[in-house]
Amino acid sequence: MSISSAGSQLCLELPRIAPVVVSRAESEREWDDFVTSHPAASAYHTWRWRGLLERAFGLRSVYLIAHRDREVVGVLPLVLFRGPLFGRFAVSMPFLNYGGVLANSDAAAGALLASAIDVARDERAGYVELRHSTRCFTHLPVRTHKVAMVLRLQQTCDDQWRVLDRKLRNQVRKAEKADLRVRVGGLELLDAFYDVLSRNMRDLGSPVHSRRFFEEIVRTFPECTRIVSVWLDSTPVAASFVFWHADRLEVPWASSLKTHNHLCANVLLYWEMLKFGIERHFAEFDFGRSTPLEGTYKFKEQWGAEPRQLYWEYWLSDGAQIPDRSPKNPKFSAMISLWRHLPVAITRVIGPLLVRNIP
Repeated sequence: MSISSAGSQLCLELPRIAPVVVSRAESEREWDDFVTSHPAASAYHTWRWRGLLERAFGLRSVYLIAHRDREVVGVLPLVLFRGPLFGRFAVSMPFLNYGGVLANSDAAAGALLASAIDVARDERAGYVELRHSTRCFTHLPVRTHKVAMVLRLQQTCDDQWRVLDRKLRNQVRKAEKADLRVRVGGLELLDAFYDVLSRNMRDLGSPVHSRRFFEEIVRTFPECTRIVSVWLDSTPVAASFVFWHADRLEVPWASSLKTHNHLCANVLLYWEMLKFGIERHFAEFDFGRSTPLEGTYKFKEQWGAEPRQLYWEYWLSDGAQIPDRSPKNPKFSAMISLWRHLPVAITRVIGPLLVRNIP
């Protein structure tokens, strides 16, 4: 055999590497099987969020799935926006702390990104926003304005109590001496949670989500969602939503009434959430995202939570810029000031109409 013929035979014997093919997902089971098995998956990658966001906000979604041969190698949930405030764009995942590309290889991740860009162009979207907890695409523009504040939980509530800052322990005791009561449940506590949340958001100058959004979460995820509430007599004064996935308990939404801050109701609320997580053997408590060194960041830091950088990566169409939807944007200052003076009842009507366009 000649050298050239031997080389040809060697090339023919090399294994063929199948290409990654991306399509629009149709199978919930196939999607969730991949998400469940992937170590980097968040609770928000699961299929049920698709229908939930459609029902609560009327938002269209495009769920992209990548295959190599017949094996799933990646997924990307995209939610499409179209409105007068910010135009057309796509986000994974909106209103939530995590999302973005979930893939087994760089090739799969790149193929999903390319398909997302195709979707954005077809929809005439200005940008695609991908919310990642690690840097996935170094060639894309990125914002690093937010961190997740995460606490490694102790084995027992007594151990967690011992490592608490003395000031926090005193504040918990003060709340308990004020005869504040704690209730944990589901739909029966939704009105109490929403009453506290909507009042707090009005005071902050921010539009509130609709009550239906939170009801959809409880109804869609009854096995991994609870409402924690703190009461003074018959009045709810602090409340939160907890959501869990794998070994992490997360609080995406928590609020307290400033009129009762002197009773330390918010501190008692967080202590009860930590106890809830420890008693159910979660390894971590995720306080949610914060802007470094600002008020909520410092509040979470005093519990021992540590920052983990979040990366919001962007594909931008020609001429588009990274969006600035921050309350610190001077364009929103007048609106925020006005909002703080509106009756709560009015903000509950107008707020959901606005916030559905602010992911």
